[in-house]
Amino acid sequence: MNQRAPGFYGTYASHKGYVTPQVGPKQVARLDAEIWGPAECSPSHSFLEIGCGTGAFLAYLRGKGVRRVLGIDHDPALAKVIPEAARDDFICRDVWEVLADESLGRFDRIVLLDVLEHFEASDALRLLQSLRGRLADGGRVVIKVPNAGSPWGLSYQYGDLTHRTAFAPISVRQLADAAGFAAPLLYGQRQGSTRRRLTDALVCRLLSWALLNPPEIWGANLYAVLQVKP
Repeated sequence: MNQRAPGFYGTYASHKGYVTPQVGPKQVARLDAEIWGPAECSPSHSFLEIGCGTGAFLAYLRGKGVRRVLGIDHDPALAKVIPEAARDDFICRDVWEVLADESLGRFDRIVLLDVLEHFEASDALRLLQSLRGRLADGGRVVIKVPNAGSPWGLSYQYGDLTHRTAFAPISVRQLADAAGFAAPLLYGQRQGSTRRRLTDALVCRLLSWALLNPPEIWGANLYAVLQVKP
């Protein structure tokens, strides 16, 4: 993580109000649609989550029957709130140390949810380049960032003073290409109930018709699935 704002990171636990996440059927269905399906995941895959936070995705993976899971984060306060099912999968360790540790082997899927925006662009590039050395053959990287290409994403991007870089679809493509990845699969996060999603889709379709330069992706948060260039 970028530590140029130590005062903000030092109070992150109190600001975020860390609590143990509950991963129920709704959360499972959402993660199935947002990550498991698009990234073509399998219980036989190994997973590394960088910046795992309170461990919701780690617990989700355990619930899917994944056997090899590793979650890392730089905040030791998180150890107390990681769900019990995933507690042994969490380590508090610097990301650069982890990526340099050859003993950890390679992973089929590497996941970064709400992480890259905390890095300067040059460090985000260095991070993605380093991930290539931790990917197994045919492996994929899954990223989620606030979508600064959409007006709905700006509150996510600028609502946290530890964020350093804003990403839009075009800049995610630029970053992926520079890091040695093929053109990524990009899609917006689908939030809310079915009724709200339908209403949102209708409004965005109308706005896309009415505006001269509508966003490529309207979703407030942006997903990308990356594979190394052939």
